[in-house]
Amino acid sequence: MTEVAQHYLEEARRQFRGYKRLGEGALTQLKDEEFFLTLDPESNSAAIIVKHLAGNMRSRFTDFLTTDGEKPDRHRDQEFELSSGTTPADILRWWESGWSCLFAALEALHPEDVQRCVTIRGEPHTVLQAINRQLAHYAYHVGQIVFLAKHFRSPDWKSLSIPRGQSEEVNRKLAAERKPGPSRPRAGSA
Repeated sequence: MTEVAQHYLEEARRQFRGYKRLGEGALTQLKDEEFFLTLDPESNSAAIIVKHLAGNMRSRFTDFLTTDGEKPDRHRDQEFELSSGTTPADILRWWESGWSCLFAALEALHPEDVQRCVTIRGEPHTVLQAINRQLAHYAYHVGQIVFLAKHFRSPDWKSLSIPRGQSEEVNRKLAAERKPGPSRPRAGSA
């Protein structure tokens, strides 16, 4: 079980790093004013989404194993409000702060912690369940940030994955890399 739990923690860290990279790839493409734009009155801006993510990460991952994931000093509704003086630098600072809190908590975990019980809003979760819950939540919001950035930067958007129309070329390159060449021995041969 310890080996599986260790693998799980490594994979969770890898996925969180991937979502952080994806979000940053989108945020860095935004012009300053685009951080604050919404698509309609019910939508959130990239700035609001980042503020919410940072607040959630701080609440969930501060004293992760020992306190409820919904901290008494968290004011979730305020995460969906911005002051008129908020700048893109503020937003990026919130982004880094939230992820730093998350990664510090994850790095401190050991395989034996995966089955421990933590609470979120008084509801018990295993550490594994709590991490999965946050992976899904953060993927959802990072996807929103990517959508907004891609929408606002449309003609200038730089793809964060395989650019449209290039799947076949990428697949050919990957197949060529996997194919052993005459000077490269196959795995398992000497």
